[in-house]
Amino acid sequence: NFSLGRVTSDLRIASLAIADYRGKETDFLDRGHLDSYGLGGSLMLDYERVRPDQEIDVELRYTAMRLKSFGSSSDAVKGSADAIAASLYTRYRAPTGMTALERPVRYVLEYAFTRYFGDQPSLGFNNLHSIGAGLQHDSSAHDIFITRTRLVGRYRFGNNVSGFAVSLAVSF
Repeated sequence: NFSLGRVTSDLRIASLAIADYRGKETDFLDRGHLDSYGLGGSLMLDYERVRPDQEIDVELRYTAMRLKSFGSSSDAVKGSADAIAASLYTRYRAPTGMTALERPVRYVLEYAFTRYFGDQPSLGFNNLHSIGAGLQHDSSAHDIFITRTRLVGRYRFGNNVSGFAVSLAVSF
């Protein structure tokens, strides 16, 4: 695996709230940036059972990546980190009884658990659960660019962290 990225920040709005507290820790927030790259790898075991009445997908994955800052990254965020995680991911899909564009609309149920190792637990949590539900439509009966569309809402939670997300995925 290879990773390359840039994170930037601009503190214009929040600067009023923290005007009394300034230092190296807030320098990054005020127009700072982090350039980073990473090298690593993953090992994954995947089980898939596809039938007309249901689909089951179970994945076990172990990932390790060494991330390092480079270039003109802000001093407050220069460094390196080991991003290591072990994950279990499950997805169940079955027809809802409805059809659209001559294909069944399916409901989707998901559960995932990730355990973080390396430097990640220093962020305040060492595991994350994700529970999701949504709908998926297969449009492959027609000659259009997108063959499958999935909309899923997910609730994520772990030690000292929780949140909700909605994702839209398409296959071509």
